[in-house]
Amino acid sequence: MTADSPLNGRLDDDDYPAYTMGRAAEMLGTTPGFLRAIGEARLITPLRSEGGHRRYSRYQLRIAARARELVDQGTPTEAACRIVILEDQLQEAQRINAEYRRAAHEAGSGAGSGTGPGAGSG
Repeated sequence: MTADSPLNGRLDDDDYPAYTMGRAAEMLGTTPGFLRAIGEARLITPLRSEGGHRRYSRYQLRIAARARELVDQGTPTEAACRIVILEDQLQEAQRINAEYRRAAHEAGSGAGSGTGPGAGSG
């Protein structure tokens, strides 16, 4: 493989579906059945190879690992999947909120300075 290989950039891509179901299950210390179950619960949706085999990304494996932690603690699979989805949504909302705060802080010197709509009327 050369440095110019198209695969080179994909190896660092968290979303590249690099792992087969068997390898993913082995890495997580679980069974292919568990991966199928969390797929049916719509926690993760693996991509399919040309031959129809499931392929998982590193991001999906992290999500699956979190679900497995919850299941190992006694949480039913469906509930574990829902918890992980909610955790992911919360994390995204917090990220967006932080961006808004940053933008507001950067524009903050203009906020409340009387330059907005309706300023000076009254």
